Amino acid sequence: MVSVTISSTKPTSLAKGLPAILDFSGKSADVVTVADVKRAFTAKYPNFYPSRQKLSLKGESKSLPDEATLSSIGLSDGGELAVKDLGPQISWTTVFVIEYLGPLVVHPLMYHVPKLFYGQDVQHSSLQKYVYGMVMAHFLKREYESVFVHRYSHGTMPFAYVFRNSFHYHILGGVTLAYAVYSPTYSAASSYILDTIRDNPMFLKACAAVWLWAEVSNLKTHLILRDLRPAGTKKRAVPYGYGFNMITCPNYFFEIIGWFIVCAMTGSYAAWVFLIAGSYMMAIWAIKKHKNYKKEFGKDYPKRYKMIPFVF
Repeated sequence: MVSVTISSTKPTSLAKGLPAILDFSGKSADVVTVADVKRAFTAKYPNFYPSRQKLSLKGESKSLPDEATLSSIGLSDGGELAVKDLGPQISWTTVFVIEYLGPLVVHPLMYHVPKLFYGQDVQHSSLQKYVYGMVMAHFLKREYESVFVHRYSHGTMPFAYVFRNSFHYHILGGVTLAYAVYSPTYSAASSYILDTIRDNPMFLKACAAVWLWAEVSNLKTHLILRDLRPAGTKKRAVPYGYGFNMITCPNYFFEIIGWFIVCAMTGSYAAWVFLIAGSYMMAIWAIKKHKNYKKEFGKDYPKRYKMIPFVF
């Protein structure tokens, strides 16, 4: 039998009367895991569900992995763990669905009801029609991937983060981008469009072809990553194949190409801001993923660029 004392890093209304002692009858520290402790703590304090808990060793701040046993983290009978309330949680799938829903609502509104936003009707140019179709297809694809393709190592995140994470898509990729590209500046009668390359059917079709290749390639890399992790597991493996033989994060590379095409087609400041902001964040994630792969797989991880071939 092993018992664990749970104290709190700060007072919480979800678990009054801490510290509490949890007993695991008939089990040793070699068998009881951090996940077992979380479940036992929830049984005692039902509103403090496991995904809301961060458990760490007393006096330390590092979160303990759910699969670790008590003995592996140096805890024996009577040892103490500290719990931190992470706040209300929301699934990663729901987070992404909310994020990508913003542009799917904003773009149709500004495209189909321009008088509401610009004070006048807009005769849409071929360029606007192409961009509208590409943006809608992109975010519908994102929604599909969020629900049916992606598998997450962490099941939830703090609900408060939804507002922060949604800013990029709802404001930059939604309101700002839509307001710029569906405006009269890009209309069929605009001097910015008439008799320019932006009104050239061959140019628009060529851009759309490259964009479509980038989108399909991005989906293919996501499917490769999905197949590396069986459903319900946190298994990690070195990805190989389409794009991965040269780049750690080819999905980011193809994402950048897709949005670069929109920038090249429109020349819009809003499109460039969205691309630059997104590329910056993806670069941070790519560096982190590259470092984690090298740390986890060591010499078994092949030499690759992080995000952009021959550059970064």
